[in-house]
Amino acid sequence: MPLFDSLFNFAGWLSGNSQEAEDLVQETYLKALKGFASFQPGTNFRAWIFRILRNTFLTSRSGLQATRTVPLDDESEEVPAVAVTTATPESLLLGRAGSEEIQSAMDKLPVTYREVLLLCDVEEMSYQDISETVSIPIGTVMSRLSRARRAMREALSEKPQASHRTGAKS
Repeated sequence: MPLFDSLFNFAGWLSGNSQEAEDLVQETYLKALKGFASFQPGTNFRAWIFRILRNTFLTSRSGLQATRTVPLDDESEEVPAVAVTTATPESLLLGRAGSEEIQSAMDKLPVTYREVLLLCDVEEMSYQDISETVSIPIGTVMSRLSRARRAMREALSEKPQASHRTGAKS
């Protein structure tokens, strides 16, 4: 299935839950198959399918689609691995921080910042592709990305300072 790993990673980071991510990806493929006639050949398929995933996620959060699924088995929830293939300052920072700290910092970001950060730094989409996926101007992509990176740096750098301060008081 095209782009399965990338879609699953993105859904996992957006939802924070691997079972919900599976449901989001499944729903995305279902919607893509049903609406494939609306895909215009020669346009960006990756941006198109990521937009379907994003819209599916937002719809699930807005209450428009109030159906929830119940897991059939008691699997532990695992955070999907970050799938960065090139080293960026953000990927190096994410590699050094623990996955719980990363997930916590990501959860603190507004969805509008989180999705742009993930699409750029994890999925390595161009600003143009992100603009098409999220339906915002490129300038807005760049400003959201800058704010998201700054918020992540601040959130991840607070952890070591807080433990250092508590160690000094003991």
